[in-house]
Amino acid sequence: MKRTRTLYVSAATAVVLMAGGPAAVASAATADTARTAAAAAAVPAQVSAEEAAAAALKHYPGVIESLDLDGAVWQVDVVSKDGRGHAELEVSATGAVTEQNKDTNENAAENKPLTGAKVTAEQAAKAALAAHPGQVTTVEWDDDGTASWHVEITGKDGKTWDVQVDHATGKVTTSGSDSGDSDSDDGNN
Repeated sequence: MKRTRTLYVSAATAVVLMAGGPAAVASAATADTARTAAAAAAVPAQVSAEEAAAAALKHYPGVIESLDLDGAVWQVDVVSKDGRGHAELEVSATGAVTEQNKDTNENAAENKPLTGAKVTAEQAAKAALAAHPGQVTTVEWDDDGTASWHVEITGKDGKTWDVQVDHATGKVTTSGSDSGDSDSDDGNN
């Protein structure tokens, strides 16, 4: 039945377009453009890493441990300033924050390097963007070995850049791209 209805609508549209000529075509094109514009306006703008960090910290004050863009939603982990609390948050494309999980029994000693770092996740993202303009997609505290910030950027050149930022100075220490041109990631790309 649906197929039959579609055929009737298609046939009726064809008759209207033939009878109306160019004016009907222009009218149909204008209506289609209006629908496309309305659909685009209904899709909310995506927030940046900086905006997601600000929204998360407003909801749960502390120190950002990680920001990760998953589609249009930011997954944000925040550790309380005293290192004892931890919250897993989601920041939507509109900037709305949803608490996914919260723990108040963390080991403060384990979080001391993060809570004592001179450079924040937000500052690390800015330093990485200065080296490779584009969109930050991940910022993570990396304390395996030498503590630093790992930042991933989708560059304006289309490449994905992996950047390490020193936790004390905010300087980019290494960076490399996953451009797909080579099989190696020697950090000198």
